[in-house]
Amino acid sequence: MIESFKILFDRELDKLEQELKLFRSTKNLWRVEGEISNSAGNLAIHLIGNLRTFIAHEMGGFDYTRNRDHEFSAKNIPLEEMLNEIQLLKRQVIETFQRMDDFVLNERYPIEKFGKPMTYGYFLLHLYGHFDYHLGQINYARRLLDKA
Repeated sequence: MIESFKILFDRELDKLEQELKLFRSTKNLWRVEGEISNSAGNLAIHLIGNLRTFIAHEMGGFDYTRNRDHEFSAKNIPLEEMLNEIQLLKRQVIETFQRMDDFVLNERYPIEKFGKPMTYGYFLLHLYGHFDYHLGQINYARRLLDKA
């Protein structure tokens, strides 16, 4: 199962990178309109911060200090910088999963995030769903707000 998580998160990080590269104008990465309250750029920064915190840092031991407020308030970060962050995250996620085995999935995750105990497996499933939810929002924002 750990191998499956490694493959799935790697694939989704590739999709995030591709979505960002598909924007015709990098200005539109930061655009909001109507009821769209978070830009694609901010959602991307949020996804990077989330996985760097909970997989790379908490599970993998990589150095990282999250600034969640910045994830939603930052503007006009260069695309190349975000792509570099995704590549760093991919390496850290893969290395983290390479150091884990399937037995950890049934162990209790040391931090209570939802007001109750959970296993590593449960939390990884949550993180995967959360990632894909926001990746879908980025896709829709691109198609709605980045028209030629």
